Amino acid sequence: MLAATLDAIPPVRRRRPPGGRPRRRPDKLHADKSYDHRFCRDDCRRRGIVPRIARRGIEDSTRLGWHRWKVERTLAWMARFRRLTIRYERREDIHLAFTTLAAALICLNQVRRLC
Repeated sequence: MLAATLDAIPPVRRRRPPGGRPRRRPDKLHADKSYDHRFCRDDCRRRGIVPRIARRGIEDSTRLGWHRWKVERTLAWMARFRRLTIRYERREDIHLAFTTLAAALICLNQVRRLC
């Protein structure tokens, strides 16, 4: 599923690098040991993404903790919405609508906290 996920990433919006085209994909992919396979690394490199994947038996996953906590925190925020944790809807469009609503509520709460 890594290749499908990489292909589903929308274009990165930022300034054009000097002397080049604007990037369509992220520069790096940070992943834990479960993605430590040759085909995962090859999929990343084929798309111009530098894989930063912890190696099994060699590296500790704590080095990725600085980047990983953002994902874990976001998953915890999404898990507060029980309807998303236990998927009651069979239709994908309805589930996507509830996921979008949850993301909007999370963003609203973060903006309120900062103001």
